[in-house]
Amino acid sequence: MAGNVDALFIFLLIVCGLMTLLVFTALIYFAARYRYRKGVAAEQIEGSIPLELTWTLIPFGVFMVIFAWGAVVYFQGRTPPRDSTEVYVVAKQWMWKLEHAEGQREINELHVPVGRDVKLIMTSQDVIHSFFVPAFRMKQDVVPGRYTVAWFRATKSGTYHLFCTQYCGTQHSGMIGSIVVMEPAQYEAWMSGGTGGPLSASGEKIFAELGCATCHRSDTQGRGPNLQGVFGRPVDLEDGHTITADENYVRESILDPGAKIVRGFKPVMPTFQGLISEEQLNALVAYVKSLSQSGPAGAKSAAAAAPEDAPGKGNQVQ
Repeated sequence: MAGNVDALFIFLLIVCGLMTLLVFTALIYFAARYRYRKGVAAEQIEGSIPLELTWTLIPFGVFMVIFAWGAVVYFQGRTPPRDSTEVYVVAKQWMWKLEHAEGQREINELHVPVGRDVKLIMTSQDVIHSFFVPAFRMKQDVVPGRYTVAWFRATKSGTYHLFCTQYCGTQHSGMIGSIVVMEPAQYEAWMSGGTGGPLSASGEKIFAELGCATCHRSDTQGRGPNLQGVFGRPVDLEDGHTITADENYVRESILDPGAKIVRGFKPVMPTFQGLISEEQLNALVAYVKSLSQSGPAGAKSAAAAAPEDAPGKGNQVQ
């Protein structure tokens, strides 16, 4: 996105420069042309419709070009490609904790390959932070209590600065890191050195330990909705609204299950607010997402992992 952002910024500089030149040229010309001269009476200048239209329509056209161009760049920068590699980011005073979908964990450093789309799913553990990589022309606030999303595709290998640009406390200036962009072969070698399993597998384990599969069954007998294939699809709610099951919906359903009740189910699910960490929450979200990718086997394995006498977890995604 850096090239698109730079092109728009350069265009704005050119427009501003030309307008400044035009204004000062007119100012100097009028100051000389209509300067006070002894014995020369001032003349009343009447309005001109063509002139009024000219200096109204031309700036309007320029501003509309800026608006349309800026909107395109904005929506491109806020819409990650569907096949992006996902990385979960948790910001806290004063560090960045990052976890790849494959399970590798990093602190204040993110390894990515050249030429691959990377989607960042970010939240804060305490206050508002902001994930800023100047070389990528990318900045996104990281907010507690919800996910924000950003993405990039690095085009050149190297190490690039990562900053927090929201004042987040006394050591804000030390909340720095780096994005390490590697050639594909080097990246695969780095990934193979990881010891953890996929993030979704960790989520499946937590899902079973919490007894969630007792209610969220793959058949029609559960007290909670079937999670198989739910992610990314519309969900009908008891209040008549329909919402798309995205990361924030899954997160809210775990922490505040009474906020959005799925049609046909009762509000019996307890909250897990304060009972699980942000990292565990990320793992659960990754697991629910995997159920929309791995087919029925994923849901069946989760149901089999939970004891039949575990307490019910209720009406929503968890």
